[in-house]
Amino acid sequence: MREPAFWWHEPGLASAMLAPFAGCYGAIAHSRMARGGARAGVPVVCVGNFTLGGSGKTPAVIAIAKLLQQAGERVFCLSRGYGGKAGGPRQVNAHDRAEDVGDEALLLAHVAPTIVSRDRVAGARMARAAGASVIVMDDGLQNGSIAKDLAIAVVDGRRGVGNGKVFPAGPLRAPLAAQWASTDAVLVVGEIVRARDVVAAAQARGKPVLYARIVADPAAATALAGKQMLAFAGIGDPEKFFDTLTAAGIGVARRAVFPDHHRFTAEEAAALVMQAEHDGLELCTTEKDHARMTGDAGLAALNERAHVLPVALEFVNADEMKKLLTAALRRQPARASR
Repeated sequence: MREPAFWWHEPGLASAMLAPFAGCYGAIAHSRMARGGARAGVPVVCVGNFTLGGSGKTPAVIAIAKLLQQAGERVFCLSRGYGGKAGGPRQVNAHDRAEDVGDEALLLAHVAPTIVSRDRVAGARMARAAGASVIVMDDGLQNGSIAKDLAIAVVDGRRGVGNGKVFPAGPLRAPLAAQWASTDAVLVVGEIVRARDVVAAAQARGKPVLYARIVADPAAATALAGKQMLAFAGIGDPEKFFDTLTAAGIGVARRAVFPDHHRFTAEEAAALVMQAEHDGLELCTTEKDHARMTGDAGLAALNERAHVLPVALEFVNADEMKKLLTAALRRQPARASR
């Protein structure tokens, strides 16, 4: 589904008309969040977001996993495997494709052993049995089935929480009050444009606010600098990808936007290749889109021709994040009984 534009503007008629549905959705989400979660036996760091749509969550999971690895931890990532058909629990392997385990899990598996499981408790048990000393949970801020030792909400600084309404009237995954109760810290990604209210609310509640930015891989950016691209993306916030290209000195002459986690068809792939050839442009896409195309014979031509711009999340003050992570590891009482 492509998110409606009214989610990111002041509430209007569309939001009002959808309010009854939002009330039902929010009540169900709240009840799920309120239940007591099972202990994993090792520390669980959850990296989620208040809203649907792109916030920089996956790069944040990767950056946090790397910090923990640098501290000597045996990190396992735990993903629902959104977009994949595998229910799990199962560990991602080198032969898996996005249609099996989802695009996010494939990216995480390049950094740390990754378990996909729709049942988060079962996935956490598998990670612990496989030797995890800490689990970094990709998404799940609204999932109350498993206890978290540190829950971080990632917020897009440019978009904030939009109109502040619950899906489908707005982008919130659950009532904001309920989400604050389950959140330990906020990570704002990018320049603060519409996230000032979120920052103020976090500070009023005594919750730490950290800051980060998305940066392009230097080597890839240098190789692509000065080229003119037909850039295409099927992620939560494609504009963030296009802005990253521009900031890296890569020309974006034409943009093609697809829904989040979009499965490209052979016809769409052929159209992108033909458009690029007609306009004399090169093709460029995201790591997530590349992961979804890999292994599909019908997309081979597009996959071979499209440049990929890897990105990473950089903390403005990594020491503050390290302190939060260290505190979460120390207060987990079940750690020694593993």
